[in-house]
Amino acid sequence: VGEQVSLKCSFKSSSPITESLTIDWTYRPVTSGQMETIFHYQSVPYLTTVGKFKDRISWVGNVAKGDASIAIQSPVITDNGTFICSVRNPPDV
Repeated sequence: VGEQVSLKCSFKSSSPITESLTIDWTYRPVTSGQMETIFHYQSVPYLTTVGKFKDRISWVGNVAKGDASIAIQSPVITDNGTFICSVRNPPDV
């Protein structure tokens, strides 16, 4: 609580990394099943502009190295939940 936390995500692809590569981070709180997208990447990071993680997510990954990690500033107990990292690099599935 209170310190920056890194959410690690790594990937491997049999296809070259191109501008088609996308990364999506979603979050589902423990208390309710409503999932929300908290981060999107396609060529550049798109930080969330709404929700509980607004202004608290930062991109710390490096797609050239297979790293899709993000960081959350000032986490609180109510941030507890499931965080899912999804990487797509067409045509690799």
